[in-house]
Amino acid sequence: MTWWREGVLYQIYPRSFADSNGDGIGDLRGIAARLDYLEWLGVDGIWLNPIHPSPNVDWGYDVADYMGVHPDLGTLDDLDALVAEAARRGIRLLLDLVPNHTSDRNPWFRERPDFYVWSKEIPNNWRAAFGGGPAWTWDEERRAYYLHNFAPQQPDLDWWNEDVRDEFDRILRFWFDRGVAGFRIDVAHALIKDRELRDDVLDPEARGGVHRIHSMNRPETHEIFGRWRRLADRNEPSRILVGEVYVLEVAEWARYYGSGTDELNLAFNFALVHSDLDAAKMREIVAATEAALPSEAWPCWTGSNHDAMRFTTRWCGGDEALARCALLILLTLRGTPFLYYGDELALPNGRVPKERLLDVAAPPRDPGRTPMPWTPGDGGWSDPWLPLEEASRNVADQRDDPRSTLHFTRELIALRRSSEDLRLGAYVGLAAPEGVWAWRRGERTAVAVNLAAAPRRSRASRAGSCSARGASGRARSCRARSGSSRRRATSWPCSGRRRSGRAARETPRASRSCRASAARFSSASVRSRSLSGPAPGRRSAAPARSRRSTPTCCRRGPGRGRSAGRRRRSGRSRASRPSSATRSRGRLRGPSCRGALGSGARARRGSS
Repeated sequence: MTWWREGVLYQIYPRSFADSNGDGIGDLRGIAARLDYLEWLGVDGIWLNPIHPSPNVDWGYDVADYMGVHPDLGTLDDLDALVAEAARRGIRLLLDLVPNHTSDRNPWFRERPDFYVWSKEIPNNWRAAFGGGPAWTWDEERRAYYLHNFAPQQPDLDWWNEDVRDEFDRILRFWFDRGVAGFRIDVAHALIKDRELRDDVLDPEARGGVHRIHSMNRPETHEIFGRWRRLADRNEPSRILVGEVYVLEVAEWARYYGSGTDELNLAFNFALVHSDLDAAKMREIVAATEAALPSEAWPCWTGSNHDAMRFTTRWCGGDEALARCALLILLTLRGTPFLYYGDELALPNGRVPKERLLDVAAPPRDPGRTPMPWTPGDGGWSDPWLPLEEASRNVADQRDDPRSTLHFTRELIALRRSSEDLRLGAYVGLAAPEGVWAWRRGERTAVAVNLAAAPRRSRASRAGSCSARGASGRARSCRARSGSSRRRATSWPCSGRRRSGRAARETPRASRSCRASAARFSSASVRSRSLSGPAPGRRSAAPARSRRSTPTCCRRGPGRGRSAGRRRRSGRSRASRPSSATRSRGRLRGPSCRGALGSGARARRGSS
């Protein structure tokens, strides 16, 4: 199998990730300085939003030079150094390719007008995504209209022109030769336009009131991806192509994989992005995805990005505990998960005052692009390009707190890496009560997520749970189970240490909690890495555990079939084992957490 199937990728918005020189703009050297953090987190690859020279009408998605680096972000030498330093840590780097359109400041627009789509008059009803007006703008110099499916400053390229195709072949080879592992392809479904420039089909029931069957979504686009796939596969190792295929009809979206081996390697599933955090809706989308994909294709999941903004706000209403359930979904489904910077902190959208808004889109996407909070207070930034008004969820505090969402995410990534089922196993939906989504991965791993308003019983949930109860009293939980009841268990913390007796009974009902556990199923036991720095030997299946730095709820509990001597050696007493009633109920509980192979005490619910 290949690294991008088994790994976890991480999206970085360069201007907002890390600033190396104090000018308020994140840059390539800032990213390089944070590679140790990304290695500690456990990601296998990073995707950078556009880094090329641009007038920034659409913040890098209006490219003026495809082979350069924007001076705000650094130089080509800085990029080469970043690629090398990331590779030294086992992290691959993907760039953002914007092939549908350029900036009107790109020299091509004046020197090679044949690269673009022109008409002597407005030929159709196509509408621009930004502004909502006609997708055609008059150019006085050419005495003709040019096409722009986005802003007027972003003229669309004419992909029927073979010279355009040759030019992008050259661009891909340029970056592949510099060690870039692949590309995320912007608006991948939109490259080819109808040759006859026919009208799109208006339909008030359709998204945006129109079926864009002529301005984009043309079948000829598949020829381009086949050509690029052959180019990417000629490299050693093969490079990857990840498509932003903004098609919500799953069967149509799946066609961008071709046969599964001859077009895109991955395509973001926007049907899931646009879903509510709802068990029935998400289960239906994943089932449709599994049915539609060719046998050799591989799904790709995300909940946040620079356009859709952050799932902690959109899916979870800002609730940190619900965000942990969303993280468990993304990281345990079959497929490649992409985390957006800050997802690992349960970072919500930021607040951007009206006078500080910079985005061309309506509504503006700036709240999903605010700077990464590294520290309390100013977040480690000085007068950043977008405001950072709230840094209570920051890297420094969460890295110091073993109960934090950051550690929850890190342990979940480690569990995924150690489990062949979670990396490569098939997805099979399991029967579950209303509001619960349960599935099996591989032969011996099951996951259940309770997104209902009350506790639910689930046979898939006996080994552990992740639960949340918000101030409204609505319960949320998730559980992962792997192997037989005789296997040892490991758990990763979500909030609070274990408590029992009166302390547990007196936990306020309006607080939030989240905990998850899974049974170990192989000799390569899952253990948490040292919480104080980068994990040595990150690529090994069984990173070493630091007992002293590991919270109580992460430490191994006794298995049901183990001897008293083994229990004494582990420092546990028989009294600490869960009751048979706890083991057999398999109930997904909102306010409590009971791991069938760990302590039966009620988990402490800490404030989010």
